Amino acid sequence: MVNQQVNSPIAHTCILVKAGSRDEQVSKFGLAHFIEHLLFKRTERRNTSQILNRLESVGADLNAYTTKEYTCLHASFLKPYLGRTLDIFEDLLFHSVFPEEEMVKEKGIVLDEIASYRDSPEDAILDDFEDIVFEGHGLGHNILGKEKDLKTIVQSDIKRFLNENYRTSEIVIGISGPYSMKEVRRMTEKYFGHLKENSSQRAPATDLLTSLPHSTSRKLPINQVHYVLGSRAYSIHEDKKIGLLLLNNILGGIGMSSRLNMIVREKHGIAYTIESNYHPFADTGLFSVYFGTDEDKYLKARQLILREFKKLRDNRFSELQLTQAKKKYKGQIALGEENRLSLIIAQAKSLLDHDDIQFLEEIFQKIDAVDADMMLEIANEILDPDQFFSLSFLPE
Repeated sequence: MVNQQVNSPIAHTCILVKAGSRDEQVSKFGLAHFIEHLLFKRTERRNTSQILNRLESVGADLNAYTTKEYTCLHASFLKPYLGRTLDIFEDLLFHSVFPEEEMVKEKGIVLDEIASYRDSPEDAILDDFEDIVFEGHGLGHNILGKEKDLKTIVQSDIKRFLNENYRTSEIVIGISGPYSMKEVRRMTEKYFGHLKENSSQRAPATDLLTSLPHSTSRKLPINQVHYVLGSRAYSIHEDKKIGLLLLNNILGGIGMSSRLNMIVREKHGIAYTIESNYHPFADTGLFSVYFGTDEDKYLKARQLILREFKKLRDNRFSELQLTQAKKKYKGQIALGEENRLSLIIAQAKSLLDHDDIQFLEEIFQKIDAVDADMMLEIANEILDPDQFFSLSFLPE
């Protein structure tokens, strides 16, 4: 449990489960996300209308999402309604009944979601890129799943997934609001204290990362080229993770002053959107750069990116450059903590991943500990062109 005491009339809470799309069996891709949808459909005590109105009737916001490794329910509400929120969380997560007629309707909704996502190449290319990099691995399929798999899912698949992956030892409740720890403990005990423990040992991952770096292109009915390249990177447990987060922020992170944005967009006027991303997972990670541009400009954009990568591999950061980059990154992290819902979810995730919560001061200390030698080492490991995968969406 995570409690963040804040003097505000607005409170936020989340319940984070360490179960996501990477835990799905072959031929059942999309099951974790489908379950997240169905949680809101009917429980032993409430129908769909009663579920939705339980919080919305008092102006609260209730939502959920699924990732490769987690399922998260979250809500924002006025101070008096913490008990009501925890009650609905417990009901959704442990008493949903997954009626057949709702499964049929929700399959249609998810299929529409998949079609909508396919109409957005800037989103689709990043997920398809992950499929390529992690082919044959638990991380290597879209969270939304495959149409043919979705159609075959039945109630027994859902119950099996919940029994195997919704372990009480891998569920964290996070609360941010004007409550004392005594109040929070009393409330959580009231709504969750009766649950039977399910702490079976998670089977170790046996799928291996076997796909080799290569380039792939696809012709689609689009007007621009969409392009992504990148490589496997550090997991959440590796010490160099913080250095790569800093390097990623320098290259194409938040703000208009990133190196790639200044070179590709501002100096050469090539791409409206260019960004880099780094996503660490439990046992690996992914670094990537994405841009979209006209067909006659995309090779130039790619050349500029590779040139910038080479500079980072060949040249050490000066003390001044590194200090400025750290100040920028720390400021962005501090501003991000103003979003208290995102913060409490991040802290819940930290407790699941590390059995510890990393507060701002500790994060800043880790950033300050990164030196120029580490940055150069990271650049040569992650920005090595021999390790790059790439995917292009080209106009037909």
